[in-house]
Amino acid sequence: MCPSRLVLEHVTSRWGVLVLAALLERPYRFSELRREVGGVSEKMLTQTLRTLARDGFVHRDARPVIPPRVDYTLTDLGREAAEQVWGLARWTERRLDEVFLAREEYDRARASETPDKGRASEA
Repeated sequence: MCPSRLVLEHVTSRWGVLVLAALLERPYRFSELRREVGGVSEKMLTQTLRTLARDGFVHRDARPVIPPRVDYTLTDLGREAAEQVWGLARWTERRLDEVFLAREEYDRARASETPDKGRASEA
């Protein structure tokens, strides 16, 4: 397995993208980030943050105060990655209508094909 593939999977994972995008705005505490991302479980957010921190994208700042305070911010590397991922997300939003149209055309073409004498059609 290519090492870059694993890092790319972390950055472009469902929650990785959303965490990076949120942290582009500002630093967040865990509970704030969980609300901002929406739909992510505590366990999944913890795992995502640990993975992104391990890869050097997120900095975890635990302050020894009562009650404990932990802030999450992007590192320089994380900011650069987040900007790239966010650019792709914006591009996707702008071109979504074209993607949906292409899907419809593809599905219509596939539906009109005649199967070869009972054989399953190829992908």
